[in-house]
Amino acid sequence: MAVNQETVEQTKNQIRGLVNEIAALSKSGAPAEEYYPQLLQRVISALAAVGGAIWLFDDDRQLKLEYQINTSQSLLENDSDDANKHNRLLRRVAGAGQQLLVPPYSGTTDGEAEGNPTRFLLVLSPLRSEHQVEGLIEVFQRPDSPPETQKGYLRFLGQMSELAGDWLKGQQLRLFSDRQVLWHQADGFARAAHESLDLKETAYVIANEGRRMIGCDRVSVAIMRGRKCKVLAISGQDTIENRSNIVSSLNNLATRVVAAGEPLWHDGSTEDLPPQIEEAVEDYVDQSYGRHIAVLPLREPSRGNDDALNKNVGEIERDNAHRGDVIGALIVEQIESNLPDEVFRSRVNLVYEHGTRAIANSMQHNNLFLMPVWRTLGKAAWIIKARTLPKTIAVVTLLAAAILGMIFVPLDFTLDCPGTLQPTVRQEVFAPIDGEIIEVSAVHGMSVAQGDVLVKLRNRQLEEDYADTMGRIGTAQASLTRIRYELDDVRKSRKGDEQEETRLKGEEAEKRTELNSLLRKQELLDERLAQLIITAPIDGQIVTWDVEKTLRSRPVVTGQVLLTVADLSKPMHLKLKMPEKKMDHLDRAVVAADGEPLPVTFILATDPDHEMKALLTSRELRAEPDQEEGNVVTLRAEPIDLTTLQPRPGAKVTADVYCGRRAAGFVWFHGAYEWLQTILFKWF
Repeated sequence: MAVNQETVEQTKNQIRGLVNEIAALSKSGAPAEEYYPQLLQRVISALAAVGGAIWLFDDDRQLKLEYQINTSQSLLENDSDDANKHNRLLRRVAGAGQQLLVPPYSGTTDGEAEGNPTRFLLVLSPLRSEHQVEGLIEVFQRPDSPPETQKGYLRFLGQMSELAGDWLKGQQLRLFSDRQVLWHQADGFARAAHESLDLKETAYVIANEGRRMIGCDRVSVAIMRGRKCKVLAISGQDTIENRSNIVSSLNNLATRVVAAGEPLWHDGSTEDLPPQIEEAVEDYVDQSYGRHIAVLPLREPSRGNDDALNKNVGEIERDNAHRGDVIGALIVEQIESNLPDEVFRSRVNLVYEHGTRAIANSMQHNNLFLMPVWRTLGKAAWIIKARTLPKTIAVVTLLAAAILGMIFVPLDFTLDCPGTLQPTVRQEVFAPIDGEIIEVSAVHGMSVAQGDVLVKLRNRQLEEDYADTMGRIGTAQASLTRIRYELDDVRKSRKGDEQEETRLKGEEAEKRTELNSLLRKQELLDERLAQLIITAPIDGQIVTWDVEKTLRSRPVVTGQVLLTVADLSKPMHLKLKMPEKKMDHLDRAVVAADGEPLPVTFILATDPDHEMKALLTSRELRAEPDQEEGNVVTLRAEPIDLTTLQPRPGAKVTADVYCGRRAAGFVWFHGAYEWLQTILFKWF
């Protein structure tokens, strides 16, 4: 049969195009999940084969199927005889590193049988990277082709294997480069994590450097406090607000995972989680929006068993490496993950291994007895070095001299308190009766004499009672006059009616009693009406400010203070408010004075440049509440001389009551000492 030359050329061009595509694909650096399917599809298309498969060695040098097209199901079943026979054939070819054509249904029968259990011609070619076989390319071809054509299949597959080998070299170089970068990062992370023994600083290093190491969005470190976990560090945050909802939820999640004792790898599904952990995860995810969350309990390493350090990152057995008590948790979060799951977990495990040891060492160091004291002493060791020793001795000498001076040098001990300057002769004017002020004669600063009218009141109810009483008095007087006329008529008649006379006498006595009662009530009302006019109780001066504006047309009640009259010609006195907490010192000074008045030094707010003297004459026995000073005891002091200043009454003063001489340290720091005693009393 004649061969169409044009068809042959089209086929060759098609094969050349596929070969060029495979060559370009091998140089593109595509990832394995993209490269192997496209490579196998083009090889099968170029050879017009039935199917094929790519087999690669794993870390244990066992052949594993990477990708397949139209492979018989019997070859994919691990326990089938065909699969075992086929696998032995692949291992022998890979071990020999030679290409091979295997006819259908061929193989050996002695020992462990191997061969081709399929009805297809197997075209096998090893995949090499440098001088090591990394796997095989297997093509299932129809067996009815001539021997020369089959050899062509083998040569073509060998060329494609070389291109695939070039891609493998590039992948290995990239892998070695990535591993070198990872090792460099791991070395830097390990150095930073173990650099300090301060717990908080170590936690922040693990959180921030661990985030860079893993390539995730956030890393947090929580420490066990009793039975609960408390977040100590969050990557990218200098401070932590423990009262925020997201931190509280993170504390709760870490606490529950640690209580369970098993690591949590959450990828969005909560179906297989215990209810308590599921609730905590959902609560935290709602606030953090993280899709991938890993919570790994930090366990104290088992001392003397560090075999886990010699293992590969992906082979860490945490149960064997860390058998101690749980000391915290490592929380890793990723919103959108671009890392393969195995890479993500291996990096998390690496951060975990160094982090848990660094945290355990820091906690053990900080838990040493009196560690803060030893640390402080260690930092202060420079003060006793040769160059600084003279300065240290000088400073210590000065401090010792100051302390001895505060103990043995006496100073005047005074108690300060606020007060006011009050007239000695003063009288407050009260409202003697309820009423409404209708007239104010008093003016601030006005001099008045005893009996001068100051204020007039009006009581409408009192006026009504007075008018009613006067009316009833008039009625009673008229009735009494009428009864007396009738009684005279009865007595003058010739035939006097004794019964009528007796009745009239009774009415007369009754009306006379009623009239006397009304007259007494009139006298009382007159007295109350007289109280509506308020007069000055003493000679003096009005010291109440703006009296008319304050009192005019104002209703007042009995006992209400209206104004104050003071005799400013008489001496004034100091009314001092001593805080009750200082009275113990004052009482001791009074006892020590043996009846002599204590000296008082004071200054007026109106004239702070002049310091004046006074004598403490009396004090109240009970304390009273004060809005500014709390509970106070009122003291009275008599100024020695105020004639030169002529201060106004009510002026504020600041006074110092002399209480003897005490040690300088007590004089300066007695307030702080008493405050410390109060705090210690509350604690103990």
